[in-house]
Amino acid sequence: MTELRIMRGREWSRPVRPVRREVLSALPEHEEGRPPLLFVPGFGHGAWAFAEHWLGHAASRGFPAYAVSLRGHGASEPAPEATLRAYTHDVVQVAASLPRQTVLVGHGAGALVVAHALARYPARGAVLVAPVFGGWGVLGAALRRNPAGTVPAVFGGPLRLNRGQLFSRELPDEEARRHVGRLGRASRRAQWALLGQPEPEPAVGAPPVLVLGSPDDRVVPASTLTRVARQYGSAPLLFPGMGHDLMLDARWAEPIDAILDWLEKEPAAH
Repeated sequence: MTELRIMRGREWSRPVRPVRREVLSALPEHEEGRPPLLFVPGFGHGAWAFAEHWLGHAASRGFPAYAVSLRGHGASEPAPEATLRAYTHDVVQVAASLPRQTVLVGHGAGALVVAHALARYPARGAVLVAPVFGGWGVLGAALRRNPAGTVPAVFGGPLRLNRGQLFSRELPDEEARRHVGRLGRASRRAQWALLGQPEPEPAVGAPPVLVLGSPDDRVVPASTLTRVARQYGSAPLLFPGMGHDLMLDARWAEPIDAILDWLEKEPAAH
């Protein structure tokens, strides 16, 4: 593969500080030549969120699967003042280290990180799962549904997501509590960037992009799913009855199978 990355003046003059990054993986039993998938979790989540179900399931269908914990998340190096640019750097660096051109899969605010990474890394394709692209509409929805967990984040404190926002009622309470208990926090600079960050630049090479989510998501309004999908010339693929964390919810297999089916049919992703 010929590596192509766009370098900007700021990235030469003010390079992002390197950090130790956690990358978890699950590989297929037999090499089938399929593109690797790099899963990028949203703010507060780590690679563990995909290692729970999706990594192994993707590998069982022949796709090499990797998940990165953004700096300051999971077992990656702490980074209390990380920027959205630094998170994007993490994704580009890990993607460039994989053996073949990669499909980037971002969840929540990780989908916004992936959208920025697409302008710097020539991905084979991309999937934006329950994308949090920021803006006052998303903040307003969060304030209505979880004011106690959202208000502190506006003033630089941690964003605390709750069970009702993340999961459907189908997920047993014990599992939901376990997942919520593992949540960390993004840096305040990255959280604030969700309110004023410029739109992502166009993707390198115009890769195919799939947008999916749930109309019952209590973090991302259905109108946001439609708006983001239109940016990439498509309509969102919807999974009614599921919460924001589709990869951990009770019916987690449905969205990952839909993603893998799409990749198997999408010519540019082969």
